[in-house]
Amino acid sequence: MAHTASSKKRIIVAERNRERNVAVKSRIKTMVKKVLVAIEDTNVELSTSALSVVYKELDKAVSKGVLKANTASRKKARLAARVNAL
Repeated sequence: MAHTASSKKRIIVAERNRERNVAVKSRIKTMVKKVLVAIEDTNVELSTSALSVVYKELDKAVSKGVLKANTASRKKARLAARVNAL
């Protein structure tokens, strides 16, 4: 159990950050699924527009420190390759 005020604050801040990170990761997964569904339906317009939204979310997650830069880059590259294969 935390004894000092600063350690109590760190527990609160860490939990708040964890909840935010979980929410951001969940939102990214949902958007990636939308791109994959559009690819399955061979809908080029929908997949490219959804891909740009995923790019924005991934870049935002990197800037907030939720994801590492290489992780976001890898996800973007793999999605772009699948969209370009259409």
